[in-house]
Amino acid sequence: MEKSSIAFLEKLTNCFGPSGFERDALKIVRDYVKPYANRITSDKLGSLHFEKKGSSDAPRVLLPGHVDEVGFIVSGINKQGFVTFNPLGGWFDQILLGQRVKIRTSKGDLDGVISAKPPHLLSEEDRAKVVKKDQMFIDVGASNEEEVKAMGIRMGNPAVPISSFSRTVKKKFRDGKQAGKETICFGKAFDDRLGAFIAAEAIRILATKKIRHPNTAIGAATVQEEVGLRGARTTGYMTKPDVCITLEVDISGDVPGIESYQAPTKMGDGPSITTYDSSMIPNQGLVDFVINVAKKTKTPYQLSQIARGGTDAGMIHMSHAGCPSIVIGVPTRHIHSHVGVFSMNDLENCVRLIIELLKRLDKRTVDGFTKL
Repeated sequence: MEKSSIAFLEKLTNCFGPSGFERDALKIVRDYVKPYANRITSDKLGSLHFEKKGSSDAPRVLLPGHVDEVGFIVSGINKQGFVTFNPLGGWFDQILLGQRVKIRTSKGDLDGVISAKPPHLLSEEDRAKVVKKDQMFIDVGASNEEEVKAMGIRMGNPAVPISSFSRTVKKKFRDGKQAGKETICFGKAFDDRLGAFIAAEAIRILATKKIRHPNTAIGAATVQEEVGLRGARTTGYMTKPDVCITLEVDISGDVPGIESYQAPTKMGDGPSITTYDSSMIPNQGLVDFVINVAKKTKTPYQLSQIARGGTDAGMIHMSHAGCPSIVIGVPTRHIHSHVGVFSMNDLENCVRLIIELLKRLDKRTVDGFTKL
């Protein structure tokens, strides 16, 4: 992967942008794709759409990835100067305590830490219980309500985890033998700025390498996915896709305590092709097409299912008269936390697979997905 692409990925994942507050991320994507897209538009909810026309106007192939990250929103300030909050997106209570956050105010960004009553002061019975989000607060170092307000904090301010993108190179082993090296990435907001990155990178590669594709490719950086697939609704309406390949992360199941049927994909074994999730059953002709292309191009892939959870495809596949849709993802550990982990190999292979699909998605093929 080119250095400029990695720099874009780092800048995008590091930026501030929980659901409803995605403007920084949208600007970063817009500036990156501007030299390569034939047309850039946005809807009134905020989602960004960037088109690369091929040899035909149709089919219109939509490649959405959402740029909102899970975060928090200030719900109040108590008399002692501590900030209460509500979640923006899904958070597991147990991972929040002791984590640093950044609150965005009209006066600038402020650091804080998520805290609760010290365990030293709890009874043995209470120490054994999980502390719930509504028992937590954000400590910004203030001593009373007036100090917090003087910092510029008010109800409605957004907050995100403090977590910087980093990479490490490790030796890869298979069956006890070394099998080359692998770059592992750590950071926040991989769900789903990896998807937005793949969409932008696909448009860049089509343009810079002058790759022929018999369609119009439409990358999208959608908003407010984590709070109900809201940007997907307006994106589907605006772009009028003939087929949709939603770009996402997948839950990497290669951590202790997970059975393969619960989360079948593993970090480093290739991008995932989702065969089912609770928001969408993918078009079966499209599923077969993606698998066959992966096999023909010798691109590693994994089949996946998500029993609970959905993606932008859950909304887009029902847009207008319906849209054949599928989800392709990057297996990622510890999503919806301060630090996710993924393999750069999986990301690169996902980009490669998308390019190969775009080279083959002509009108006849897409029409065949819904032909009886």
